[in-house]
Amino acid sequence: MWAIYALLAAVFAALTSILARIGIAGVNANLATAIRTVVVLFMAWGIVFATGVWREIPNVTQRSWLFLGLSGLATGASWMFFFWALQRGDVSRVVPIDKFSVVITMVLAFIILGEPFTAKTIVGGLLITAGTIVLIL
Repeated sequence: MWAIYALLAAVFAALTSILARIGIAGVNANLATAIRTVVVLFMAWGIVFATGVWREIPNVTQRSWLFLGLSGLATGASWMFFFWALQRGDVSRVVPIDKFSVVITMVLAFIILGEPFTAKTIVGGLLITAGTIVLIL
């Protein structure tokens, strides 16, 4: 089931880029990011309340609050830089660079989380890197 969710995430990420590029026409990138964030905020909390998961809030540890907060800051920074790039560059060049985060994530997962580097992940990472370079040149 995780693979289906991952594929759906990729489809919606692709739509995000296209819809954002259309949406930021004539709109300041900072304002566009703020509008997008409010929509995500309402959607996420709507799901939490609709499913009754809000009852679990007291069970969230301080460590989880800290790292989820830091993750939120990283998300905000990512979105800001993405919108700034999208407003100034072609979607077909901005998105491949943005998706280079896959390779960066693999390296950080190895360093920080201790996840294994296999021949498959190394070759895949190198192919993604090569593909990114080809697409942006």
